[in-house]
Amino acid sequence: MKLKNIFLAGCFGAQAFIVGAQDKAPENWFNLDNATDNVQGVSTEKAYKELLKDKKPKKKIVVAVIDSGVDEEHEDLKDVMWVNKGEVIGNGKDDDGNGYIDDIYGWNFIGGKDGKNVNHDSYELTRVYSKLKSKKRNKKEEALYKEVKKVYDEKVGGLQGQMTTYKMVSGAMDKISEALGKEEFTLEDVEKMEVKEGDAKMEMSKTIVKSALADNDSKGLRKELKSWYEYLNNSLEYGYNEDFNPRTIVGDDYENVKDRNYGNNDITGPDAGHGTHVAGIIAATRTNDLGMKGVANNVSIMGVRAVPNGDERDKDVANAIIYAVDNGANVINMSFGKGYPYNKKAVDKAIKYALKKNVLLVHAAGNSAENTDETANYPSKYFGTKKKKTAANWLEVGALSWKPGVDAPATFSNYGAENVDVFAPGVDIYSTTPGSEYDSYSGTSMASPVTAGVAALVWSYYPELKATQIREIIVKSVIKNDKYVNIPGGGKQVEFKELCNTSGVVSAYEALKLAEKMTSGK
Repeated sequence: MKLKNIFLAGCFGAQAFIVGAQDKAPENWFNLDNATDNVQGVSTEKAYKELLKDKKPKKKIVVAVIDSGVDEEHEDLKDVMWVNKGEVIGNGKDDDGNGYIDDIYGWNFIGGKDGKNVNHDSYELTRVYSKLKSKKRNKKEEALYKEVKKVYDEKVGGLQGQMTTYKMVSGAMDKISEALGKEEFTLEDVEKMEVKEGDAKMEMSKTIVKSALADNDSKGLRKELKSWYEYLNNSLEYGYNEDFNPRTIVGDDYENVKDRNYGNNDITGPDAGHGTHVAGIIAATRTNDLGMKGVANNVSIMGVRAVPNGDERDKDVANAIIYAVDNGANVINMSFGKGYPYNKKAVDKAIKYALKKNVLLVHAAGNSAENTDETANYPSKYFGTKKKKTAANWLEVGALSWKPGVDAPATFSNYGAENVDVFAPGVDIYSTTPGSEYDSYSGTSMASPVTAGVAALVWSYYPELKATQIREIIVKSVIKNDKYVNIPGGGKQVEFKELCNTSGVVSAYEALKLAEKMTSGK
């Protein structure tokens, strides 16, 4: 019984998950090279060793991480954090006049002026459903309401069913543990356990636990059960709960997208695991002996907190992009997404603003093993709803496994021959976590910052290039994959070109070579 496969299918908002029991990838694999290291990383180490050994970066690139929060005091990040030099730390004044008080390392759009923070929030599906349910609907709204109601009812029903299964497995574990007289046990222990004749409940518990332990031990299974319960409980109590509204914590005029001066300066927040991990992939210090090495060596991380445990809100996403642009970000990483928009116009306007200001946007494609050419995923590079015009400063990134051949795409990654631009390492990525800790996560959330790191690396050595040119370099320098691979989610094999429009994997080495060619004219 693969419990992880059951509960991860619904994880969407903060697009990553902690790697459980599985084959482990080579250390630092996302920075390694296919030819020299026999693993499909982005060839970062090879680039530093061969192409950059006698070069110095020309400009420090600011990368904004719009996410759940960043631990700015992490041992491997504290030296690469962006610092707002226009602010005086802790004086309670808006010294630089940008509308945000003491925004030293960035800003938090899901916090209140009293210092409190939003942790959990509902899913956008719930918010759209609730809004349409409570109003008089026109014909177009009625069609959308029927659609979201059907999906909402299916989601809630499915989660309730999973909760019943969870309780059955968890209860069976407790029964077996009590019968064996110990907390930790193996499949062999369970198989050898004798059951009294006629004890149907114990016999059923034994059958359930034997199935659940097929690829795990009791300790690992309990860890998976705990994660599964947290996902189910959070989804039912917060994500799909119509009555849950944490927005009172923020205290803004939520329907007014022009209302921008809200939040607080706590960029860490109550749960910065996801954002800290993302930041480390981009920029963890490469010159110390701590933890791990980020992709880029001359960048600053700006923390912009806008993603709760649940779905981000369009107003916050739009304002986070605008804040990052106005405060000097060159690249913005966005490892989040959802199936429904609330105010797409506001986000589209912010994306256009970033394009006008020469800022590159890098976005995670999502972890639902879905074709996003057919299934909506927001925010997206498409302006409006008809998919006629796209943002020239946008990169959409799918996740790659370290495994060769048909197993190259991550089993969970979204894909799309039109919508997804490139693939990058996103499975078993070891990076920074809060409290100066480290852990391995998987997700398109990890593939996106790998790509953002490559973009920042190239830009730091070739600052004369525009955001649109950096994007062009990334997509034109991919390592092509012309093989058949397993389609994410299983079912069949397809050519890699059906997964993304470049049919390729990001390469720092090839991107730097192309940047040199473009700028030198050779």
